[in-house]
Amino acid sequence: MSATRVPVHIITGFLGSGKTTLIHSLIEQKPVDEKWAILVNEFGQIGIDQAMFEQRDDVVVKGLPGGCLCCQLAFVLQAALVNLLARNKPDRVIIEPSGLGHPAGLLDLLRGEAFQDVVAVHDIIATLDPRRLDESRVREHETFQDQLAMADAIAITMGEQASSEQHEQAQRFVTELWPPRKWVHRSEHGTMPLSLLLNSGQTSAQKDTTVPDTHRQMITTPTLEGAFFDAAPPLGQPQHKTASSLGYTSTGLRWHPSERFDLDRLAAHLGEFPSSARVKGVFHTEQGWKQLNRADGTLSLGNSAWRQDSRLEVITPDNDADTHTNLLTELQSSGALLG
Repeated sequence: MSATRVPVHIITGFLGSGKTTLIHSLIEQKPVDEKWAILVNEFGQIGIDQAMFEQRDDVVVKGLPGGCLCCQLAFVLQAALVNLLARNKPDRVIIEPSGLGHPAGLLDLLRGEAFQDVVAVHDIIATLDPRRLDESRVREHETFQDQLAMADAIAITMGEQASSEQHEQAQRFVTELWPPRKWVHRSEHGTMPLSLLLNSGQTSAQKDTTVPDTHRQMITTPTLEGAFFDAAPPLGQPQHKTASSLGYTSTGLRWHPSERFDLDRLAAHLGEFPSSARVKGVFHTEQGWKQLNRADGTLSLGNSAWRQDSRLEVITPDNDADTHTNLLTELQSSGALLG
């Protein structure tokens, strides 16, 4: 690629709306002559999503757990992006903000003095799970609304899980957005044509990058404790972290890699969490290393190349926080963790 500025693509969207799955589908279509860098931000303190990516020489993945890129992690993002651009020299960068992350501060940072002559921010893509429009708690959430309002294009996800009525509602919802989006794509099985990414133009310079007060209150100097590169916790002493903001609570657990789980019992236990819980995990089981992903009450299972530790992240609305804390406590004695 001969462009003087590196294209940067922001793929935003609310919790559990299929952002990571969509990025996986784009990676599978990646031009063989391009090298990509993926920056994944997570609301949770432990960091799961980086473990969901296979290791490849032509795709560099960096996880930034523990906050919102526009708030607590703005300085960390700037350092990570500078390092990635200098060390790995990618032809293209994809940034996946947290499901509770606001795109405004991120866009402001990428247009700032540090990057204005280095990167070109292309169309912002928002993922929309049609089922979320049935939930007033999500539909009325300021960040959910702003993610869609700032998007240049929208990928309607969960095509195989949402009903035809829910998809029709989503189409009407998107059609009423102003100004009209450049494109709206209904994603089936988490896929999106690579051409929509490669042929995207630069995002409008007129976008409002005002960070809402709810996010401004979160702005702090971040710590990297509990970040993805931490050493594994000691054997028999799982690491536990929790945090709350924006109406949601995240709880993360990490186990030593030699500790193993009974996969069936583990899946059954995770199935007890309320349907509002967003659950992601990578586990060493008696059937090998597995990744589990649960959104809207549906649990999916796959193999994992991750071997550093077992880890679980659960994000719930604050009104369900006590329930999920109790369930996580019970996990330690449920029989899922093999002796």
